[in-house]
Amino acid sequence: MKTKNLIRTAALAVALSLTASPLAQEVTWRVETHYPAESINGKNATIFKQDVERMSGGRMKIELFHSSAITGKDNQAFDAAANGIIDADMTGGNYQTGKDHAFQYVGDLLGAYSRPMQQVGWLKFGGGRKLVDELYNSYGMHMVCWWFPGPESLSSTKPLRGFDDIKGWKFRSPDGLEPKIFQELGASPVVMGFGEVLQGLQTGIIEGADASSLANNVGLGIYDVAKHATFPGFHSMPADHFAVNKGKWDALPDDLKAIVESACESLTIRSTLENLVANYEAAEKLRKEGVTLHAWTAEDLKKYRAGALKAWDEWADTPIAKKMAASHKAYMKKTGLVE
Repeated sequence: MKTKNLIRTAALAVALSLTASPLAQEVTWRVETHYPAESINGKNATIFKQDVERMSGGRMKIELFHSSAITGKDNQAFDAAANGIIDADMTGGNYQTGKDHAFQYVGDLLGAYSRPMQQVGWLKFGGGRKLVDELYNSYGMHMVCWWFPGPESLSSTKPLRGFDDIKGWKFRSPDGLEPKIFQELGASPVVMGFGEVLQGLQTGIIEGADASSLANNVGLGIYDVAKHATFPGFHSMPADHFAVNKGKWDALPDDLKAIVESACESLTIRSTLENLVANYEAAEKLRKEGVTLHAWTAEDLKKYRAGALKAWDEWADTPIAKKMAASHKAYMKKTGLVE
């Protein structure tokens, strides 16, 4: 009888230890993205959620909220996660430049990289991870990975054949570093909201727009009005991030951290490739519909990059921003992007 009781006691102790073990921990995170569920990037966010849940065997669940459903604004998910209202943010560092200009060098490094994997290389092998951690950790967050809608295209009601055509060109620009770059190059940027682009083109308030990638611009109806665009895109390549409340990240068991990181890497690759294909499909469609796509020469691209790099130096006005700008430049020189 004593032996049976000992066996039962031992079995109960093992069961309790397994229940209390971090490896047996069940976790649920609330995550917000600004992308609609039916968009390419909204669907990829859903696949990320499914990957995490599948690879964790159901131990980790993600409640995913599309279209900024909790905060109501694209730029508020980061603070909501930092303050524990949600657990993670799937928007982008570009929305946080008001906190520190260093977020520009994470969210949308204009004039730097033409392909997403070049920027991923900086994060993984160019010293970027240490600087990104320094920036995000100072705001109570941990950035797990980037994912990219791809290089954006400029849209215009007049030709954009090269550098000379942007002189005096009046176009919609997001706020931040971009207006400074294009003013330096002779254009006339007008800062306005994303939702105002189509009306601005229709009424002639603007001659063009920096809105999004070629494929996304098709969905917005921009090319019903603007019959010219730059393609491949070169001036801007915003990066979305998956950023987690640092306390929640630190508390996550190591095996679940590895699962989230793996799902995040898959998200980066899938988003990059899917958007690449979508942009080329959009290009073929637009050419058939009479839209002219302009590929800038290497010389014009060099001039644009030189103007962008000059603006970087003026924008880097905090210690971490200066370090990030210098790190990107060193990596770009090492990889042959600049001389």
